[in-house]
Amino acid sequence: MDPTQRRTLGTTAVSMTQMGFGGASIGELFVRVPEAVAFGAVRAAWDNGIRYFDTAPWYGRGLSELRTGSGLRGERRDDYTLSSKVGRWLKAPHNPATFSGAPWAGGGPNEVVFDYSYDGIMRGFEQSQQRLGITRLDVAWIHDLDHLHFGSGDQLNFHFGQLAASGWRALEELKAADLIRAIGVGINVRGPLLRFLDLVPVDAFLVAMPYTLLDQGVLDDEFPACAARGIGLVIGSPFGSGILAKGDVPEAMYAYAPATDEVRARVRGISAVCERHGVPLAAAALQFPLGHPSVAAVIPGASSPAQQERSVAAFSHLIPPDLWAELKHEGLLRADAPVPA
Repeated sequence: MDPTQRRTLGTTAVSMTQMGFGGASIGELFVRVPEAVAFGAVRAAWDNGIRYFDTAPWYGRGLSELRTGSGLRGERRDDYTLSSKVGRWLKAPHNPATFSGAPWAGGGPNEVVFDYSYDGIMRGFEQSQQRLGITRLDVAWIHDLDHLHFGSGDQLNFHFGQLAASGWRALEELKAADLIRAIGVGINVRGPLLRFLDLVPVDAFLVAMPYTLLDQGVLDDEFPACAARGIGLVIGSPFGSGILAKGDVPEAMYAYAPATDEVRARVRGISAVCERHGVPLAAAALQFPLGHPSVAAVIPGASSPAQQERSVAAFSHLIPPDLWAELKHEGLLRADAPVPA
């Protein structure tokens, strides 16, 4: 696959390279990343023709946006597609001496405030503008409004109520002012997608975990519902937090936690099929989601120039159709999962 080929995000006017740059890693997810190395990762993506960059206030508590903006500074704004997220704003910690930046290895010394109200959306958006050093976002993703963060009771319903009562109006105003071009939702788990479809007219979804080589459950109902409405999709975490890039290694992570024995066994099976066809596991993981016609891009993260170069090479690796057929025959991939041509 050509990482620089462009696709349109659903029925929006936003186009993006089908391989993007995910900004969580340069926010120091799991490991520290020196400033020069993070800058080099962004520039390595640019030098390889990547023109879609995604970040968030949450990534490194502001650090990822600062580094993404630094890496893109000097480039013409119309030459790249940029997305960030809303639903959180940052403030100085109440007690700096006891502040913890977890789960980030480093990141900025900022406390996070979840806020999906009109004022919260506007405050978070303005903070992102300042950290990125830009005026306009191509996509603003409503971030982490799901039961992974708020459970399934009153707290989740409260934040959905904030969005419906006033937060959505803020996003519509930003879109009308051409400060954002599309309104999307970022999700980590199954379930919230359908609730959003019933609540507001979203343009796109960023699906961070539920559609990978290890999980295609969203093909049951969520993705068909999106396709019926012309809603575009971006796939985050195509490596499933790492195990689909590194394979079944001792430190393998899946869904932001140590991989279970069941997941490890499945990855070993997928890896064996890939080896028989001379295909790196990472190549299959990166290219698989783009077989779905609603998917516009995948956005693997990179914490160094070398890691970015490896992802570009994996994305460009030629995969024979027989690999997908064997994965389905072995029960390692859903029979109805669309695969790249």
